[in-house]
Amino acid sequence: MKRTHHCSQLRASDQGSTVTLCGWVDSVRDHGGILFVDLRDREGLTQIVLDPANQGLESQFGSIKPESVIAVSGKVEARFGGTANAKLATGEIEVHASELEILNVSKTPPFPMDDSADKVSEDLRMTHRYLDLRRATNTKMLRMRHATSRAIRNYMDDQAFIEIETPMLFKSTPEGAREFLVPSRMNPGAFYALPQSPQQYKQMLMVGGVERYYQLARCFRDEDLRADRQPEFTQVDIELSFIDREDMYELIEGLMKRVWKDVIDVDIETPFLRMSYYDAMNRFGVDKPDMRFGLELVDCCEIFKASSFKVFSGAIKSGGAVKAFNAKGLADLTQGELRSLEDSAKALGAKGLAFIKCEGGEWKSPIVKFFSDEEKAALSELLQIEDGDIVFFAASEWERACTILGRVRLDAAQLLVKRGKLTIDPNDYKFLWVIEFPLMLFDEDEGRFVSSHHPFTSPVPEDIPLLDSDPKAVRGQHYDLVLNGVELGGGSIRIHQPALQKKVFEDVLKIPADVVESRFGYMLKAFEYGAPPHGGIAFGLDRMVTILTQRTSIRDVIAFPKNQKGQEMMTASPGIATEKQLRDLHIKAVLPKKES
Repeated sequence: MKRTHHCSQLRASDQGSTVTLCGWVDSVRDHGGILFVDLRDREGLTQIVLDPANQGLESQFGSIKPESVIAVSGKVEARFGGTANAKLATGEIEVHASELEILNVSKTPPFPMDDSADKVSEDLRMTHRYLDLRRATNTKMLRMRHATSRAIRNYMDDQAFIEIETPMLFKSTPEGAREFLVPSRMNPGAFYALPQSPQQYKQMLMVGGVERYYQLARCFRDEDLRADRQPEFTQVDIELSFIDREDMYELIEGLMKRVWKDVIDVDIETPFLRMSYYDAMNRFGVDKPDMRFGLELVDCCEIFKASSFKVFSGAIKSGGAVKAFNAKGLADLTQGELRSLEDSAKALGAKGLAFIKCEGGEWKSPIVKFFSDEEKAALSELLQIEDGDIVFFAASEWERACTILGRVRLDAAQLLVKRGKLTIDPNDYKFLWVIEFPLMLFDEDEGRFVSSHHPFTSPVPEDIPLLDSDPKAVRGQHYDLVLNGVELGGGSIRIHQPALQKKVFEDVLKIPADVVESRFGYMLKAFEYGAPPHGGIAFGLDRMVTILTQRTSIRDVIAFPKNQKGQEMMTASPGIATEKQLRDLHIKAVLPKKES
């Protein structure tokens, strides 16, 4: 039997038609010997009526089990009075079967095939991912991912971009994240690396005169996993020539506007807010702030620079900072919640978490006894402290103090949401450009400067002279697009002059000349043949779809994700290579003793 309609297509206007449907048995109900079957395909459900009075049908009733695959032919009829289902697109009709074919009988699934499966062990669901994908929720995720990719491609095509695939087998660039290495059989002892991004290839495309390139690129990083990270992921990779930062902002704001409209029918406002890296850290304690709520950090150095409380005044005298924020209405937090906030602070290097509670018109804190009346009055005015509030402090080097309170701020916000004292609307999309990052960071362990983004980022032109005298003060032409506390992506205007790129490699980053030549020699040579000014950006497609679908993990929007150990449970990968495979690749597997 060949399907004539899908399972969400039939309506009252189709009454009297003879149709053929195919799909999976969603549920079976026996009403006095007559079976009512909800038949499901990827589009929806249709109710099928199987009457044993129809010759030849009853003999197959025993094979109609949930998740079995069947084909049914019959006549479309209206549901009898009072049995219509307004919640179902096909709820006004049912198909009275005249023919039935059992295409495949299913065993009992290991977990429920509805949303209650979300409470089942994730490893169990991932082991049977082919079943998990049948659930309507996951089918919707995949379709929204497809819609997002389609909207991106349509927009990029309208903007005259060319989609180009770059190689998957690249070479190792140890300056970045840990890579996946691929041994080369034809080049004994040599290894490819799976690309962390197509960065160098797309810059070469600009030298090649392509001018406007993009791809939905597969990228790989051998890093520890968390909710927003997988060993392989997809990024929307973009590079274009003859542009500056303003051109990039306009292009990407247009892209986001198109995606949000096409996928979830939401009009987002442009242009997006912009904020310097310094302001983001100073006000929110993180370079990807969630702008849907306040709880902003404030500087308390003027209040405590001469304080008798040496923890605060000492931090200021040593060049650090005292930061604070008022978690309004959270003075009722429990001891357990307070310990949890303190643990978050300690994980980032704090010795503890100083606080002041205001309850019953009284300030309660182990540190308040060290404050003068003037300091308390100034603090109360600065932070607008009222009854029911709790103020948290951090005293340390400026960046660390900001980072500590930035983490506590997020945790405190969730506690306020839990109490109904703060609303964070998932449908409120607060896009933000974070700009003017430092070009370089000093790595104490290595005793040298390292790139805050990557070594191809161009300095802000007026800061170039500082590369010799004060590299830490140089700002990069780097920009991150942040949405509701999530970094969607980042990019920069690139260095296109060979002399400047060589200077950054050798004089600032202190990469030996022979290493520069072996890793980047082709790039410096290419720049000598007329490289245009260019810039680019890359977005995590998985992160974008996670936000659009209002999920919490990118694993939910990937067809076959890895678990927290980097394992794909369905196929049991990674697996063990045979001795012959290793011999052909001229390598040996040396396992730790506990695993060997």
